Amino acid sequence: MTLPLRPAFRVLPWLMLGAAAWHAQAADTGASAAPAPAKEIVERADGKPGGQPAPAATRPSSSRSSLAPSSPARARQPEAPAEAASGVSMTELRDLIDQKIAEVRAKQETAPVVRVNNNTPVVRKAVTKKKAAPVVAASAATASGVPVDPLEQPWSYDGVHGPERWAQLRPEYATCGSGKRQSPIDIRDGIKVTLDPIQFDYRPTPFKVLDTGRTVQARLEGGNSITLNGRRYDLQRIEFHRPSEERINGRQFEMSAHLVHRDAEGRTAVVAVLMDQGDQGEGHPMVQLVWNSLPLEKYIDQASSAPIDMARMLPEQKQYLTYMGSLTAPPCTEGVLWMVMKQPITLSREQIGVFSRLYPMNARPVQNTSGRLIKDGQ
Repeated sequence: MTLPLRPAFRVLPWLMLGAAAWHAQAADTGASAAPAPAKEIVERADGKPGGQPAPAATRPSSSRSSLAPSSPARARQPEAPAEAASGVSMTELRDLIDQKIAEVRAKQETAPVVRVNNNTPVVRKAVTKKKAAPVVAASAATASGVPVDPLEQPWSYDGVHGPERWAQLRPEYATCGSGKRQSPIDIRDGIKVTLDPIQFDYRPTPFKVLDTGRTVQARLEGGNSITLNGRRYDLQRIEFHRPSEERINGRQFEMSAHLVHRDAEGRTAVVAVLMDQGDQGEGHPMVQLVWNSLPLEKYIDQASSAPIDMARMLPEQKQYLTYMGSLTAPPCTEGVLWMVMKQPITLSREQIGVFSRLYPMNARPVQNTSGRLIKDGQ
């Protein structure tokens, strides 16, 4: 703070000496011009332009006017005549100068230095990333008929998500491991009885084909149904498996088709049609109709250009074996009525090859019968 005030202290003696000399000269010459006020002197010392001159004041002549300005006698004149001539005492002049010095000091004080603490933690606003929703082209469906997201339900027919692990994949799949009436089974030792015939009410119906990523489904419009023991079940879809999930007395077939029905109360009934390779090499027309409408991409329905006649999907002989089981895919819900047609239908080698290229194996292993009653219709 000392360095900026040096100019003010250096000019102070010159201000005082100049003021005294000016007042003495005014008193000697008796000039009518008014002396510059002390404020003007201070402003000049500060480098500011002078103010307006004060009104002139008449001063009495002094006998000392004949002395030269640089005379020693004039320099030794007392303060009283100068104060009387100017009307401003030296004490007031010093007060004004002190006031100006205080103003200069206030202006030239350096601003306080603000230091930044580099150790202060910087708080950043957390950026919340939105989780992208999985893209699913269309809803697929398992054997349960419930639409599924293949990214959310990673069960499969082999590998780490295969049938042995289904019960551990999700809590709702627990029945796949703990259930006592699971399907499929090796059907044998059934009691031979006369069963009520299945009343099929099938007719040509528009349908769509869907590749679920685990099987091929044909989804039919309404109008097809079966009636058994006075209960009606509406046909909803067909699912294909290779090899057949069902076995009869240990024999497994090339493929099988599950015709999934449901009644008004939500109970499920499945008619299983076994498929074998024919000796004549002729293909099945209804199966070929489904293959013709296979979509180019998974999880997307494709409508068939021709209706499917489900009556032609059945064998000529309508005898069947029946038992209570479950869905053959997660969540493995039990309480499903199974009716397995005893006579298989035949496919050509080429038709079996088409499905084999898509799904060479999508069959659940046979499950324990656990003492269930099996009826063999005659």
